[in-house]
Amino acid sequence: MTDRPIIFSAPMVRALIEGRKFQTRRILKLAGRLPDYVGGRGFTHDPTCWGWEDSNNGDYVTIEKEDGQRMGWRDWRGAYRAGDRLYVREAFQGHSAYEAHGYKPSDWGNKPIWYCADGEPDPLYSASSRKRPSIHMPRWASRLTLTVTDVRVQRLQDITEDDAQAEGLVQAYEGWATDTQGRCWGPTARDSFVQLFDSLHGDGVWEANPWVVALTFDVHRGNIDEVQP
Repeated sequence: MTDRPIIFSAPMVRALIEGRKFQTRRILKLAGRLPDYVGGRGFTHDPTCWGWEDSNNGDYVTIEKEDGQRMGWRDWRGAYRAGDRLYVREAFQGHSAYEAHGYKPSDWGNKPIWYCADGEPDPLYSASSRKRPSIHMPRWASRLTLTVTDVRVQRLQDITEDDAQAEGLVQAYEGWATDTQGRCWGPTARDSFVQLFDSLHGDGVWEANPWVVALTFDVHRGNIDEVQP
């Protein structure tokens, strides 16, 4: 079991809080690198044909390893595994005391920050601080903890309608969207997910159809150091 951070946008944080989201897809990388096609054993949708060259050992680390192969992505220590705990990082804004001294919760009534997904903060926050991106959220400030229950490796376009709904989409305007205001709207949840993924990762990512890690998880309301494992 490994503890690690995971970043979510404000609409997806709200989906987690509201109990609509229990899957997420992350582009598959190893040490920051996308897999390359190494060929020779199947088709381009075969995960044993994609991997990363390992010059130190004179072979490849593939997404899924074959019998007798030295290593696959799932053997890498950075790979996601069932049982991992993920603490959610989200955009936030610090109270004046936090901005001045970097106080932890015990130093300021257990509420030194404002979570941007909750809307606009009151003046105690907005008058003296700026919004900070999710990547800067410290572990102690996280309010949501995810326990991974299933890990699948697949091409992005293999997502099903049921899986797209599990990504936190909501019914809106006789279709599906990321929220009731109709952002990233589509006639089906899968159509809406296409727009959502491109909005997060850049235009054309859906068409590129990268390998992704599809995580299924349970959501716990609470900091990772307070939630029982």
